[in-house]
Amino acid sequence: MVELETRELEYFIALADELHFGRAAVRLSIAQPALSKAIRRIENRLGVPLFIRSSRHVELTPAGKALQEHGRHALNAVSAAVRHAQRADDGQAPLRLVLKPGGDAGLLSGLLAEYAQQPDARQVDILFSGPTDRADFLRDGRADVGLLYAPFDDLDGLAHETLLTEDRVAVVPAGHRLAGHTSVRMSDLDGEPLPRWKGTPRSDGTDPEIADVVQMFQMITVGRMIGMLPRSLVEPVPAGLVRVPVADAPPSRLVLAWTEQDRRPLVASFVAAALRQRREYAQITRTE
Repeated sequence: MVELETRELEYFIALADELHFGRAAVRLSIAQPALSKAIRRIENRLGVPLFIRSSRHVELTPAGKALQEHGRHALNAVSAAVRHAQRADDGQAPLRLVLKPGGDAGLLSGLLAEYAQQPDARQVDILFSGPTDRADFLRDGRADVGLLYAPFDDLDGLAHETLLTEDRVAVVPAGHRLAGHTSVRMSDLDGEPLPRWKGTPRSDGTDPEIADVVQMFQMITVGRMIGMLPRSLVEPVPAGLVRVPVADAPPSRLVLAWTEQDRRPLVASFVAAALRQRREYAQITRTE
């Protein structure tokens, strides 16, 4: 059986991400010739080319793309195993919850209060992620549980429970052609510039890149783009913007997620508290 060392996978992933030997070598803090030699050694061991190289660019082969996807999961699993082992004997270690700023749909305070009532409750450390990497926090062990949005976040390898399902809305400037509509359809958004979240692939080179919702709102206000978001992320509606429901957009789900292999009481206790709070929230909304 062909085996790769963790360090070799790290070299490969860095080059697969950067597609540039110089940048990847800097990222890894090694010399470029050493990286080139390591990549050739990996390809020889696997018996397949992983990269197509030319004087102007580097690109992944189909085998390289497969190794990039599965190799990243393997590195995350190793990292998570190390982190969990380091925390296993610490009975007072805090529970780490990752979310994006403002990405709790207003449920976080109630969730923390419900969990605090657990006899085995611990301190909860809140970690804020970038726009697209919350699942990575869970897979590599930096966080124990996370609030993610489906279908936008990749839930592969994660167990999860839906806490809230909501519609999605278009966010446009007050003077926009769609601002006066009571609702729109996906086809009404054709041709409109939509944002690309930082860290996601660029489709055609023209998508404006944003790092967070605040930046998105600023760009919408000056007419550079429109947005489409779960309703809770646009409450309250910022001045100068209008929120219009998108009738045929798939609903958004706020989910509590954790790794499928994580059976620790620390996590189970927090999940149980979240499910109790979900039931209480559903009862309140039904009576309003």
